[in-house]
Amino acid sequence: MKRFSRFIVLFSMLIAAAGLAFASGAGESESVLDRINRTGKLVVGTEAQYAPYEFKDMDANIVGCDMFLAQEIADALGVNLEIVDMAFDGIIPAIQAGQVDLGIAAFTNTPERAEVIDFSDIYEESLQYLVVATGNENVYTSPESLAGLKVGAQRGTIQSQLIRKVFPDSELFELAKYPELAIEVQNGNIAGLVVDAAVGDSIIASSDGKLTIANYTFDSEEARFGKSIIIQKGNEDLKAEVNKVIARVLSDGSYQKAWDEAVALQKELGL
Repeated sequence: MKRFSRFIVLFSMLIAAAGLAFASGAGESESVLDRINRTGKLVVGTEAQYAPYEFKDMDANIVGCDMFLAQEIADALGVNLEIVDMAFDGIIPAIQAGQVDLGIAAFTNTPERAEVIDFSDIYEESLQYLVVATGNENVYTSPESLAGLKVGAQRGTIQSQLIRKVFPDSELFELAKYPELAIEVQNGNIAGLVVDAAVGDSIIASSDGKLTIANYTFDSEEARFGKSIIIQKGNEDLKAEVNKVIARVLSDGSYQKAWDEAVALQKELGL
């Protein structure tokens, strides 16, 4: 009887293990689009301090033209939208791990990133500013004028790479969020920061006259960045759906309208 009981226990354990292995195998074979359809929600990772792309309104809702894109994609898929606010440099790992379905955070489309994630079609292009303290706009006018000085960028961004490339004799200074970098410039701890032009406009507008654009212009070929949505590699079906939405909102003017509304709201909020 004891042998029979032990046999039953062992048999049950084997069945449970087989079931777990089967479930694990099913999870591995499930595409991101399959998961979205199964759960009925699209989970989007972003970093909500980058107006007008993504930022919080007076009710702490995450808004902006990137979030317009996220909602349009969710609507096209017929699912609910869930937005996860996280550190910018954590979004790509979250995509790779399947913790979020899409990354929408003004991601620059680069060959280096394309080695680990897939990009949607480009939905916007932007130029870069060097933002400095007011009064220094005619001081920092060349890479040589910034030699030996700290220049800031958000950690994990293309702006960090741009600083290394264009200002090789400067020291790269990185923080997690741009508002913190703006304070460092205002306090004189770093010479300036490099940022998307639209975001730079908002940083300057909310600085009470303490920040301005340096009289230095990046070469448009090295500093014009196309922005795309990021997707876990190998999910061509989801990428196709995302690209359909991008094509539609660009052609019908609704993305431009969302951009204009986001810019107006950030100014109203003083961001």
